[in-house]
Amino acid sequence: MIERRKSRKIWVGDVPVGGDSPITVQSMTNTLTTDVKATIEQIRALEVAGADIVRVSCPDEESSKALKEIIPEVTVPIVADIHFHYKRGIEAALNGAACLRINPGNIGSKDRVKEVIQAAKDNNCSIRIGVNAGSLERDLLEKYGEPCPDAMVESALRHIQILEDHDFFNFKISCKASDVFMACAAYQQLAEACDYPLHVGITEAGGLRTGTIKSAIGMGNLLWAGIGDTIRVSLSADPVEEIKVGFDILKSLGLRHRGVNVISCPSCARQQFQVIDTVAELEQRIAHITTPMTVSIIGCVVNGPGEALMTDIGLTGGGNNNHQIYIGGDKAHRFNNGDNSIVDHIVEMVEAKAAEIEANKDNSKAA
Repeated sequence: MIERRKSRKIWVGDVPVGGDSPITVQSMTNTLTTDVKATIEQIRALEVAGADIVRVSCPDEESSKALKEIIPEVTVPIVADIHFHYKRGIEAALNGAACLRINPGNIGSKDRVKEVIQAAKDNNCSIRIGVNAGSLERDLLEKYGEPCPDAMVESALRHIQILEDHDFFNFKISCKASDVFMACAAYQQLAEACDYPLHVGITEAGGLRTGTIKSAIGMGNLLWAGIGDTIRVSLSADPVEEIKVGFDILKSLGLRHRGVNVISCPSCARQQFQVIDTVAELEQRIAHITTPMTVSIIGCVVNGPGEALMTDIGLTGGGNNNHQIYIGGDKAHRFNNGDNSIVDHIVEMVEAKAAEIEANKDNSKAA
């Protein structure tokens, strides 16, 4: 059981972050924000995938104005990504953003920072301090010689002080780097230096495969240590994939469950059916199910019965196409796939189990 770091709780719209709240999963749109239709469509796709929070870039006045049209059409809270120009932050807060992603040190003078903070206060808007190894302040680079964890944490603490000096505490912090070791070291130091909620991620991690691996290693280490209140997987891929990977990381650590967790073997000469093809089709067919459950698909009797003991539904390959089905760890029935599809049979069982779980939830609420 992972013991999470104790942090303050803040709110991003109606979504709690930190404290004893579930670790939230978020992503960012890559459409032109001024293309309102495309941006709304992408946010809705992220909502379907399970996104708790979505960030939208506001590089110009037209983009921050577009938020006024976008936000009423979606259900997740929207974070406005602001860089350099303080007016964008004010406009985003006025136009309904639930959170502003800023670096207080790069949006102008103290008076301008004060205006942005006041806009956040007036519009019940939280703030994310976003420190990135690739955009550290010049004086810190001169002091440390290069981006490093110490420089990143000093930058974060500097920005924290600015917000605290303006009596603003409804904020979270990120301290990202594309280097896994640098990011992990920075987050570990920052976790000890403050109790604000932490937005965890490995920035600019790469494409779908390489970025997933880097994110799983870096974020997995931090989450395993109890560090992290909200996460964003940064991939050069469809943003929906970021949400899927984010939930898979949390599921693998037992921190949050959404959808079906498929446990399957890599297959070998002992397999009694085509495991790889079966699992590929099965995962696609049950992707729409959000009810948490586990399903084991094992090709032979070496590990199959043992894995089935720990899953909601299990299938262990048997000879002559005669496979054993388990429910809740107990033998349920035999299934012969001579003329039938293994996938069809398992999908039917998974959907029935999901309906049963959801019905029990409803009954518990009614009681």
